[in-house]
Amino acid sequence: MAVVSINQLPETILMELFTHVPARELLRNCRPVCRLWRDLIDVVTLWKRKSLLDGFITKDWDQPVADWKIFYFLRSLSRNLLRNPCAEENMGFWRIDSNEGDHWKVESLPGEHGTNFPDPKVKKYFVTSYGMCLKSQLVDLKAEGYWEELLDTFRPDIVVKDWFAARADCGCTYHLRVQLASADYIVLASFEPPPVIIHQWNDAKWTEVSYTFSDYPPGVRHILFQHGGKDTQFWAGWYGPRVTNSSIVISHKMTTNSGSPTTQPKDKAGVGEGCPLVLSRNPSII
Repeated sequence: MAVVSINQLPETILMELFTHVPARELLRNCRPVCRLWRDLIDVVTLWKRKSLLDGFITKDWDQPVADWKIFYFLRSLSRNLLRNPCAEENMGFWRIDSNEGDHWKVESLPGEHGTNFPDPKVKKYFVTSYGMCLKSQLVDLKAEGYWEELLDTFRPDIVVKDWFAARADCGCTYHLRVQLASADYIVLASFEPPPVIIHQWNDAKWTEVSYTFSDYPPGVRHILFQHGGKDTQFWAGWYGPRVTNSSIVISHKMTTNSGSPTTQPKDKAGVGEGCPLVLSRNPSII
């Protein structure tokens, strides 16, 4: 019985086979095999098919995509890079940078003098005290599956979100700092808006802060996310800002505009750029 090379199959059949091969295996093991496989794996149609098969697009998708291969990888990696964002694991995965007053605490929604969260799936929140409380996570992008060429050549948008609320019966200040840092922890871009001051006898509604880093310098390998605050009445207990449902997501979108916040307060992006990344007790010091 004659031996038949797989390359004698019609290209449409080969393309269909490649559609079901894991993407990393296509690039690492299949693409170097021969010129035919390389050319087929580089065809836009293959990555469109894989995107459709994996549910990243629908059949009526009409949005422009600059690079379907990169689009596929970014969509396949897309997730919240912050762990335990909604306090379901108590204080797990968070570094406590400042723990003054009666310290950080986890409570269940809506909490005393509080309101329900817009998403009913969110059940808990972190709450601060009368002394400054700050906590953070440092995300290692390479450890999360993002390789250097993907980050430096394509520089996908990095979308950061946080939610905060005050108790209705107590004023508070809320702080947020996000920094993009190099492999040796030099700050390349940052977002640190002025502290949000909420007065006593407020509506206790949850507020979302959202910021998108785009067209940032090459070399980003880490993301620092830090938030917290304290109450303004200096009451014993847990009367400071409440935070939950924080997120860092690497988008499949790639833009050339500078980052811009989608909510007030206004951005102070650029604070501390070029300086070593330091977790400090004072949120105004980088």
